[in-house]
Amino acid sequence: MSASSRTSVSRKIWLLATAIVLAVALYTGGWFYAASTLKEETLALLGGQEANGITVECADANYRGYPFRIGLFCSRVALDDRNNGISATLGALRSAAQVYAPGQIVWEVDAPAQVRTSHGLTVSSTWENFQSSLTARNGGVERSSTVIEGATTSIVSSASQPFSLSAERTEMHLRQNGQDLDAALLLQNARTTAEGLPELLPPMTATVDVTLAGRAGLIDGTDPNGIALYGTQGEMRTLSADLGEGRVITVTGPFSIDEEGYLSGRLKLQVEQIDAWRNSLALAFPEIAPALQTVAGMLSALNGGGQNASIDLTVNRGKVFAGGFIPLGEIPRL
Repeated sequence: MSASSRTSVSRKIWLLATAIVLAVALYTGGWFYAASTLKEETLALLGGQEANGITVECADANYRGYPFRIGLFCSRVALDDRNNGISATLGALRSAAQVYAPGQIVWEVDAPAQVRTSHGLTVSSTWENFQSSLTARNGGVERSSTVIEGATTSIVSSASQPFSLSAERTEMHLRQNGQDLDAALLLQNARTTAEGLPELLPPMTATVDVTLAGRAGLIDGTDPNGIALYGTQGEMRTLSADLGEGRVITVTGPFSIDEEGYLSGRLKLQVEQIDAWRNSLALAFPEIAPALQTVAGMLSALNGGGQNASIDLTVNRGKVFAGGFIPLGEIPRL
């Protein structure tokens, strides 16, 4: 090979190496610029909720994931909705999105979590694994899916006996549907216990499928009413509990939550295996055993003495009535 040929090859190699180094440098600079911009915009967005009475804190916020991912990391997350008297805290948050698909975000958060309301309700949760994904479009969140394994939630209310709910697996799916929010929840092998009492009910599988009218912004915090459900109307497409052995309860119908957190609605209750449900609930809640006996007899009579039937429920600011006049109990305000 002649000297001129060797010189030409060397020049090409040098130019290629220079181009690669330049491309890497430009990409690296672009990544860190994007991370810095995203951090500033994220903090500005969180701070911008102050006008709505909402304070969100992402402690030690920074972006990581170079070179192929970019994600927000926080050592702790805290939220305070002063207008509605709700506050919440979460553990460390980690998120990631591929550089080429920034709208597809996966994230996970560490336990514990706690939610408190000014009405005397405190909800505390721990879990073994919490993972979620979301799809962001047009500056907002279009849909999200969450899977939680080994979750235990303690619920303490000034209006009722404290109790705990645990589930081997929990799935939550949220989707914007125009101005409305579609939400679905699944609890597998859920158990309910109360301090000083035996297990209230056998393990069950519970499902919820509901639409909240005009609350699409709940999915990404852009709802002008904050995170509270006060003043919300919705449609319960399915609320079911399955204890196995054919014991299934399903509730459907419209409902509303007033500005004080009380539930109202006109719902339809469908029960399979009436006597088995009556016995299970009477063991768990002996104080309402007489009412359960009355309701079970009514349900059976409606079906000619059979074990499957349906009845209309009226809920008036938390007070539950079967058939419109038989009191069953009271649901504490949220």
